Amino acid sequence: MDRRDFVRHSAILSAAALFPACVEAATSPQGVQLGIDVLEADGFRAISGGVRCGLLTHAAGVSSDGRRTIDVLARAPGVRLTKLFGPEHGIDGKAAAEIAVGTMRDARTGLPAYSLYGKTRRPTAEMLEGLDVMVVDLQDIGSRSYTYISCMRYVIEACFSAPRPVRVVVLDRPNPLGGIKVDGPGLDARWKSYVGAYPMPYVHGLTIGEIARWSAATPGVLELDEATRRRGVLQVIPMRGWRREMTWKDTGLQWIPTSPRIPTPQAAFGYAMVGLGCQLGDFRHGHGLDMPFRFVTYPRRRADDIVAALGTRVPGLTLTPQTMSDGTQGVYTTISDWRAFRPCSFSAHLIRQACEWGGNPFPRASRNERDLFIKHWGREAIFEGFRVAGARADVEGWIRGWSVECDQFRSATYTSRLYA
Repeated sequence: MDRRDFVRHSAILSAAALFPACVEAATSPQGVQLGIDVLEADGFRAISGGVRCGLLTHAAGVSSDGRRTIDVLARAPGVRLTKLFGPEHGIDGKAAAEIAVGTMRDARTGLPAYSLYGKTRRPTAEMLEGLDVMVVDLQDIGSRSYTYISCMRYVIEACFSAPRPVRVVVLDRPNPLGGIKVDGPGLDARWKSYVGAYPMPYVHGLTIGEIARWSAATPGVLELDEATRRRGVLQVIPMRGWRREMTWKDTGLQWIPTSPRIPTPQAAFGYAMVGLGCQLGDFRHGHGLDMPFRFVTYPRRRADDIVAALGTRVPGLTLTPQTMSDGTQGVYTTISDWRAFRPCSFSAHLIRQACEWGGNPFPRASRNERDLFIKHWGREAIFEGFRVAGARADVEGWIRGWSVECDQFRSATYTSRLYA
């Protein structure tokens, strides 16, 4: 194989039925085989033969029958697993968001587990020394600001840039939001960051393996010169049985918490619809540790007030009044029609409503709050639009503009897709 080429999977799965109208409803298990399952079924051919392997993974990096990918590779015949690497939240997934994680040893295998969310976010030359291949097995949740895809980008860049390039093998996993829904603003190049590492819409509609293929094949996505990008070797081990219209409920797979605040697939959907909307203003999601990203509250407002203000603004979304045991009132967000629903539009309407009820917080935002907002949303123009106009901001105009950009992104990434 030419080292400049990327391994393509020969079988493209056929299209199936339309999206289920209600993404919350369980459907029949489809027997999806994950990338790690396919690698094992193929006798670990992609990484066997004495090559020295590193593994970037976390607590959700398990086979479909629940075995840690760490243990599967450590016990695999012909595989030399020598080093582990962990992203944000650590290799065990227990650290809170934005908390630095230290290097440790995996208790079960005794292997060193280097943290890529501590002193460094990129593998150093010392960490990569002695490796022939880096395996990546991370469960993403389908939103641009979730940092596992950022960690993967930094690892690919480091492996491609090493004096002796390290081959990268990505074990693919489902996008829990499915592979059809693409929504939200794109990323302005000057605001690229660890919560916005790719020029893509906020809800991107790709699997982590497809992101790897697209980023490595497209000049300018990775921060590499052309010669370095082309000398790197990326291989994606595709899933079997996954189709683009599948959301998590359709896969038949057990959900393993990807981080402390994403304990369920319902939280992954909520992250896409309210995470941005609680960046500035007084809307909050969750109640303590209950219902993260799904239960929405606003101080000094009753649940009925929230329903009256927002209940008909976003097609495909149902807001159900709910009162917690301590008297806190809010609404639970239910996706009633996934085909019609646009997750990021709800966040935009939350902020517009916060400006109406609580006064415009944008002129008062600190420099740190401003930068953090823009890094997550990806667009300085959105911050400025709210700063100037507050509750009169042209939210619907922004949403129409995103739609055009999302169509362009679908076209630009079509050749990187592994599944129909």
